[in-house]
Amino acid sequence: MTRTLVTSALPYANGDIHIGHLVEYLMTDIYVRALRAAGEDVIYMCASDSHGTPIEVNARKKGVTPEEMVAEYNRRHLEDFSGFQIAFDRFYTTHSDETRHHAERIFTRLTEAGLIYKKDVEQYYCEEDRRFLPDRFVKGACPRCGAEDQYGDSCEKCGATYDPTDLKNSFCVLCQKAPTRRSSVHYFVDLEKARPEIAAWVAKDGHLHPEMRNWLEVNFLKNELRPWDISRDAPYFGFKIPGETDKYFYVWLDAPVGYIGTTQKYCDEKALDFSAWWEKDADCRVVHVIGKDITYFHTLFWPAMLHAGGYTLPSRVQIHGFLTVNGEKMSKSRGTSITARTYLKHLDPQFLRFYYASKLGPGPDDLDLNLEELVLRVNAELVNKLANLASRSVALLSKRLEGKTGALDPGAAELLAAARAKVPELVAHYRAFEFARAVRELCAIAEVANKYLQDAEPFKLVAADPERAREILSAALAFVKGLAILIGPVLPDFQARCERMFQAPRPWTFADADFTLAPTTLTPFERLVDRVEPAAVAAMVEDTRSQFAPPPGPGDRVPAFKDTIEIDDFGKLDLRVATVLTAKKVEGSDKLLQVTVDLGREKRNIFAGIAAHVDPAWLTGRQVVVLANLKPRKMRFGVSEGMILAAEDVDGKLSPLGPGLDLFPGATIS
Repeated sequence: MTRTLVTSALPYANGDIHIGHLVEYLMTDIYVRALRAAGEDVIYMCASDSHGTPIEVNARKKGVTPEEMVAEYNRRHLEDFSGFQIAFDRFYTTHSDETRHHAERIFTRLTEAGLIYKKDVEQYYCEEDRRFLPDRFVKGACPRCGAEDQYGDSCEKCGATYDPTDLKNSFCVLCQKAPTRRSSVHYFVDLEKARPEIAAWVAKDGHLHPEMRNWLEVNFLKNELRPWDISRDAPYFGFKIPGETDKYFYVWLDAPVGYIGTTQKYCDEKALDFSAWWEKDADCRVVHVIGKDITYFHTLFWPAMLHAGGYTLPSRVQIHGFLTVNGEKMSKSRGTSITARTYLKHLDPQFLRFYYASKLGPGPDDLDLNLEELVLRVNAELVNKLANLASRSVALLSKRLEGKTGALDPGAAELLAAARAKVPELVAHYRAFEFARAVRELCAIAEVANKYLQDAEPFKLVAADPERAREILSAALAFVKGLAILIGPVLPDFQARCERMFQAPRPWTFADADFTLAPTTLTPFERLVDRVEPAAVAAMVEDTRSQFAPPPGPGDRVPAFKDTIEIDDFGKLDLRVATVLTAKKVEGSDKLLQVTVDLGREKRNIFAGIAAHVDPAWLTGRQVVVLANLKPRKMRFGVSEGMILAAEDVDGKLSPLGPGLDLFPGATIS
């Protein structure tokens, strides 16, 4: 039996996983679970992409070593993936001895094949940061289409690849200043020499979706393939090139080698034969699942590396599109750049697994996560059709018929046979990454089953003819079992709960999806999935928005303005300049100062609530602004004959207002 090794693109160890990343990992996990349920020998390898300038720079900013930062994100990534029931056989790191070994082997084989050469290159250098700038630390306008804010290696808008020095209006992403140019010796792979192997791999049916094959042929293979720069200058976090002291492998050389290094680690730990997976001509299918933004790395560079190195070439590179949310790019300010951790605080991971599967196909089309549709679709299809069938059947059987199933209703035999006949087609959909078609057909089977249960009305028969009711409910539960198995790759938790409910002696596989059910005693009903509450979705969005909101400035903390008044209202206020004659704290009060002021015509006594903010000695002799026509107020300490005006800052500290210049006591303010 042919083995299958499946990978997802390696998450970069420089930030948390978000719902855009999860499209790929959920897609891969569903595929792997489906192959395993079909009885195939399959393993799922992944690792943290652990090298490159961003990690080196950000680790320095955080005051940790790159190794420490990589280890922390490796841990966080695995936690996030586990929260969504993504089950790798091994999740490792590219910063490993295994990956180094295989990267150096590939480099040596490329050299022996005459594909490696060195030459002086002029590249950008930042005088401010005193470093050569790798591709991702230079931005500017694309030299082909003119799109602004593009990185130094490729344009996200038109797909062009180029040298960083080809960018227009370039700047350093670290300091935003224009870089200078310096010369340095770099290593290159002569991809044009590898054209026959690359073109043959691209052209072979099954390796790529036709749309992506056409894109590669039009944009790359119809022209001479540009040499690939595989070295970077120090400072750089990565593997040194053998024989060099200050030059390192470019991260995109050793990152995909992480697939091989992780498999080596897995095989060493399990005492398995590594050559059965990666050695050339091994009886193994390698399937890579990636986003379309990194297509050319995995379909041009990677086949050339594997061919020269003597490794298994991919049987398929499955390329998916980008995620939008509510029809727009993910946005921190709108609260739609949702991390895996934030999602898990508010919503069941089954919701996202089901929703993504209902939208995913084998093509590179973008996927839109419409949050309103998420609520409607999950509640209408997953809850009302799939889960409700189980809850209605199990509840009645458990309450009225001792939870025991029996013979199946003969009247349901034709419906169950029709569902059974769909199984090979559904399994084929999973193999072809046609997840949306699989979900649609499973929901259609669930509709048939729910209609059968509704029309048969076992709840009306359970008292008068309990065995007839048992037959109907048993047939409905045969549907439940089959549906749980077939939706299992999408909803492993749903399947696991059904297995417990039916007391399955082992995990179900597709071979068990025969839409039959032997007599059994059910365990107490375990709720399979709850409804999505719109309030929980709104709370998740607001939580995300608050995480990325800028820290509040003084303007954000200013109280709202009061209602507008007429000019005549302001004219009623008699504001006067007063000189403070005496000021002292009031015994028995922490808030009040007793202040005597000179208003020119007369002296007044005022109790001011500023004792916690103003030293009486500092206040004495100063001029303040007094509301002179405020009605006197009798207090237990005496009568207050006005009000001293004060300003309050964002921290609540009060400061008495003064005229700014010395004025005569009693001067009016207007």
